[in-house]
Amino acid sequence: MDDRPLALVTGVGRTVGIGAGVARRLAESGWDIAFTYWTPYDRRMAWGEEPGAAGTIAEELTGRGAVCTAVEADLADPEAPARVFDTAERRHGGPVTALVMCHCESVDSGLLDTTVESFDRHFAVNARASWLLIREYGRRFTGAPGSGRVVALTSDHTVGNLPYGASKGALDRITLAAARELAHLGVTANVVNPGPVDTGWMTEDLREEMARQTPLGRLGTPRDTAHLVDFLCSPEGQWINGQLLMSNGGLA
Repeated sequence: MDDRPLALVTGVGRTVGIGAGVARRLAESGWDIAFTYWTPYDRRMAWGEEPGAAGTIAEELTGRGAVCTAVEADLADPEAPARVFDTAERRHGGPVTALVMCHCESVDSGLLDTTVESFDRHFAVNARASWLLIREYGRRFTGAPGSGRVVALTSDHTVGNLPYGASKGALDRITLAAARELAHLGVTANVVNPGPVDTGWMTEDLREEMARQTPLGRLGTPRDTAHLVDFLCSPEGQWINGQLLMSNGGLA
């Protein structure tokens, strides 16, 4: 085992995704990386499966100096979080120091057309799995006080995104609770809202509209989010705790 701390990053299934951007940046900053992905989710989304993405990302992280482990995991399964931690700890020979949750279930639907099955799947992945991941992290954390980090990515979507927005709201509360309930471990916990980042889900009209609404005149990028997550995970970011941070270029 080397002396680099280990970050567990969830939701790293596509090379253009925010999770992959976060993992790359942390690797550049001296972290080893364990990451999760779930190909069946991408397969049923509009952008489709990206064959070989996990292997490509793993090679990129290794090229940035990280010891890397990719774990395919269906986080809708309540047993999955413990298995992910078991795999990461076994393969890296040590505990997870930073937990960064970029995974999600996201299917557009509103109050009238959301199915019970979809609603339950959103909460299983976005809320329940996040709680279980944080719980595993808290139970297993053995790092020095002040070194531990929990970061979750959220959204402020509501209209037309009922199950996604509601489950992300639950994620916020779960993560912010960790800032208090894991205080005895010296762990910080924060939520980041990355704003409009097009990773293949936006139409051309939506891209143009979001860029117009942003003072900087552009959309966010995975690297924009990654820089903030990297800072929060660094020693310099230790004093930021229990916050929901907007990283959206000033989008009104």
